Amino acid sequence: MQAVKSERGYLIVAQGKQYHQCARALAKSIRYFMPTSKIAVVGDCKDPIFDYEIALPHGDQGGLRNDWQILEASPFRQTIKLEADMILNGSIDHWWTMVEKKDVFVAEGARNFYGHRAVERDYRRHLDINNLPDVYNAVTYWRRSHLSAKFFTTCREIFENWDQVKLKSWTQTEPDTDTVYAIAITLLGKENFLLPTSYPKFAHMKGKINWCHGEDWTKELVWELNNKGLRINTIQQKIPTHYYIKPMAEKLEEHYEQLLEN
Repeated sequence: MQAVKSERGYLIVAQGKQYHQCARALAKSIRYFMPTSKIAVVGDCKDPIFDYEIALPHGDQGGLRNDWQILEASPFRQTIKLEADMILNGSIDHWWTMVEKKDVFVAEGARNFYGHRAVERDYRRHLDINNLPDVYNAVTYWRRSHLSAKFFTTCREIFENWDQVKLKSWTQTEPDTDTVYAIAITLLGKENFLLPTSYPKFAHMKGKINWCHGEDWTKELVWELNNKGLRINTIQQKIPTHYYIKPMAEKLEEHYEQLLEN
């Protein structure tokens, strides 16, 4: 377990080059909107924008199977983990007063670029059929506690024993983090992890959630960048955007780099 180096901070997992530029772009958007925030990156990404660069404590387990390691990796007493291919469109500092009511919080439900709760269920049908919560690890909070240790230990056990997990309507060969979190939350009690509120929230840009014909929304919707973040089809984004299409990270990083320099 990492020693506590800061009380609060944002953590980004970036293992593998595909995620390095995403992580840098996200960190620069955090630095732009919340200049005094502490930022940690976990994995093999290195850049001066991060306050802390931390290797995976148990080494690379392969893709999403690394995700349970974030508890041990975090240098913060209270951590908000954000998925690497997200970008901020304003400060999220007010989230702390919401999430710290729980020892562990995982975001429930996603929004489209209008900010409305997503109703498309194709991506989440297996959760519905198995009566699992509609959670997204893209925004996860925890404080160092007995419950957070139990939660991530449970996630590790699910990842490592996935061949014993039987879900209806499951078509993937490997587990994904959202599904593992949903199972762990169900086992440990949903009331311990979810908030009776629509916040914190983020926009997920998967194609069907945003009425696109394909998954690459950048080919069907008009987007631009300004000093407030992303505008999509003229709608100024105010909540974080899970942009999903990773090649966007190059332009996003350049944009926030310029804003930080000005």
